[in-house]
Amino acid sequence: MPAETTITLHSEQELAARVGHLFTEPENEFVCAATNLNTWSRRAARPAAADQMRSMMEGGLAVRKLYSTTALASEEQRLHLLELRAYGAQVRICAADLPHETIISDRKAMILAGPTVRGEREFTATTSTALIDAVYSMFDAAWEGAIDLEDYLGQDLPVIDADGKALLRMLTTGLTDEAAARRMGLSLRTYRRRVAEMMRLLEAESRFQAGVRAGELGLGG
Repeated sequence: MPAETTITLHSEQELAARVGHLFTEPENEFVCAATNLNTWSRRAARPAAADQMRSMMEGGLAVRKLYSTTALASEEQRLHLLELRAYGAQVRICAADLPHETIISDRKAMILAGPTVRGEREFTATTSTALIDAVYSMFDAAWEGAIDLEDYLGQDLPVIDADGKALLRMLTTGLTDEAAARRMGLSLRTYRRRVAEMMRLLEAESRFQAGVRAGELGLGG
């Protein structure tokens, strides 16, 4: 990819084939901003990616990773981020949605994740200094307002008993209220009342948000 070039890539396969080499071995700094872990790495590839990242950090690479709270919605993702943190990466959580999901390598090359088109996600790759500097500045601003991963996970958690955790699990099953109530041995009225109470406790505006919030806090298990 020549200097000062910007191209659009129409799949992860094309991204890897055409510009992947620009991002596999950064020398000084690697920054990443994403809504969740699936933006840049598939589940099966995460252990290998973590090992590679550890090796590069041992060689002096500075790594900053910024995620929205949805990256903490499952225990597996939380553990992966904690593993990266243990290896030496700086990981922060941003309460607001991230408008630009990006990877920047040594401030020389950048990928921006775009929308999904016909089942494939589009990406923009660039070596334009002006574009990289602009997005890097936005990343820095979001980084300053974010919370360190361990501090975020260490916040005061709502006290939820075993029955409450069982209720949270029901919210992720896709069952109707009637079926969930039967499974928990509750009347429909009691089930719906307890769901409303749980939403208030988690400061959630919807059942889906309650499930995500519970995942962020590790309360669903």
